[in-house]
Amino acid sequence: MDKLRTVRGVNDLLPEVLDKHNQVIETALKISNQYCYSQIETPIFEFSEIFKKPLGISSDIVTKENYIFKDRSNDELMLRPEGTSGVVRAFLNAGLIQDVPKRFSYYGPMFRYERPQKGRLRQFKQFGVECIGLSNPMADVEVISLGKDFLLKLGLLNSTKLKINSLGDSESRLNYRKFLIEYLNDYKTELSNDSINRLSQNPLRILDSKNESDRKIIFNAPNILDYLNQESKDKFQIVTEGLDVLGIKYDIDKNLVRGLDYYCHTAFEFITDELGAQGTVLAGGRYDGLSKMLGGPDTPGVGWAAGIERLSLLVPSHFNNNPDVVLLGVSDEFNFSLLSFMEPLINADLKVEILYTGSMSKKFKRANKINASFAIILGEEEVKMKILKLKNLITGTEEPVNIREAVNVIKTFLNK
Repeated sequence: MDKLRTVRGVNDLLPEVLDKHNQVIETALKISNQYCYSQIETPIFEFSEIFKKPLGISSDIVTKENYIFKDRSNDELMLRPEGTSGVVRAFLNAGLIQDVPKRFSYYGPMFRYERPQKGRLRQFKQFGVECIGLSNPMADVEVISLGKDFLLKLGLLNSTKLKINSLGDSESRLNYRKFLIEYLNDYKTELSNDSINRLSQNPLRILDSKNESDRKIIFNAPNILDYLNQESKDKFQIVTEGLDVLGIKYDIDKNLVRGLDYYCHTAFEFITDELGAQGTVLAGGRYDGLSKMLGGPDTPGVGWAAGIERLSLLVPSHFNNNPDVVLLGVSDEFNFSLLSFMEPLINADLKVEILYTGSMSKKFKRANKINASFAIILGEEEVKMKILKLKNLITGTEEPVNIREAVNVIKTFLNK
């Protein structure tokens, strides 16, 4: 190996980046908990059928983006490409069908073999919520509201726009599918190769094409909202009215579809124009057929997932691991004595670092480099007098103190 490197599309998360990831996750967990969504954790790999069956043969995730392998028992397993199927599988395994609705939140790594771009990696993290067991479209309003509040708490709501659409029920989609194919067949020679392949398997996915030639064609494609049956229209009207009541702004996008085959009725995305092509930061919708596809009873569900990497690119960095106080011995012989002062400082919720090596000059240079606020200095005189020398590295003042006094001075100065 010429040089040490990670696999393409897989990144190390250094402290500054990971701190922003954790900020996103902590915010998501807090707001979802306020909405009474309980955290769940599922395995990062499952039997491949858990994902293959509901995702559909025409899904990009199944056709070219999966990580599949066989274990020693010759079972075919898949690294999870998304979170919803695993959560619904866990819901069914636990026999929770008699106790609905269930509201879950989750986060963790997902895996897709796709061309890495800014905000899109082969190993990436998502946070998601799922509301299982409610067919009432008010549940759709609830999860969208949760997503809105999540972005609001991150300070990103004004940087995003909400787009919504209805995919209707299976009857509506079959009706629309006929007219869409008829329209697209007139432009078959102009469609991209991917769209030509989708034309026979899942023509609705063409509406989501990023190919410039395809985009021009689908601009004038039939509007799915014109082909919804009355029940689907009524459900979508409840969603839009609910969003209006909450004052949540939205645009109806007739070409907004979901890339996974188990979605129906409401589809939605929060998008931004601050990340280039990868503008979707939170997306979801209703998936009433998923439970049945997995072998369970017909159970409705709705939810969303948000890309943690993409959101972390938008949130400001507040990373600060600067010590409140550093402990310095005038020579190595005092290092062990310094250890005894760490505990009372740590117990006082102060951030502490011992500088073990180098001359006093080098230790003070290191203290300044890491932006320490105070230094506690221990030498022969301090040991003899049973005191510590406390130096304020911001003001330059020094004073002799015991450890209890040192804690009070530091906390008072730092308003801790």
